[in-house]
Amino acid sequence: MGMVRKQTQLITIATIALLLAACSSTPTKTSGKKPPTKVTKTRPNLSLANIQASGDSREIVMYALGLLDVGYQFGGKNPEAGLDCSGMAAFIYKNAVGVSLPHNAAEIAARTRQISREKLRAGDMVFFNTMNRPYSHMGIYIGDGKFIHAPRTNSTVRVESLENSYFAARFDGARTIFD
Repeated sequence: MGMVRKQTQLITIATIALLLAACSSTPTKTSGKKPPTKVTKTRPNLSLANIQASGDSREIVMYALGLLDVGYQFGGKNPEAGLDCSGMAAFIYKNAVGVSLPHNAAEIAARTRQISREKLRAGDMVFFNTMNRPYSHMGIYIGDGKFIHAPRTNSTVRVESLENSYFAARFDGARTIFD
């Protein structure tokens, strides 16, 4: 009698398992219509795995990355109070390599040397026309097609790709303090 009971339990468990498997299987399509195609927007790769820098460039990149997620503050000059784009650049350059920069993106552009986009290296600066005037926004290039910046009110310091359609359309040039 114990053997029959055990067999009954096994059959019951197997039946339940089959029913559960049937409930979780994909239903067969009965109509010839194709399901709508889901459009997915691909995000640029913002991984920092391929970032390479040495010397002063490395110091600038390390300071910049240390500011990730610091809050934006218009006119902000330090991480405790928050940073805007030029305040972030001035803070990074001063602390990383001892270079004093003004707290204005256009003035920083005027005091640095223009370079081609192809010559960009980690620690250089990238500028954008985001307010219908040249050099109205800036960031620090960290390599691998990426830059770090303090974008706007209610946001934080973050990494973006130069291929981002918004920034690619507004790219105003690259500049450096290096020889």
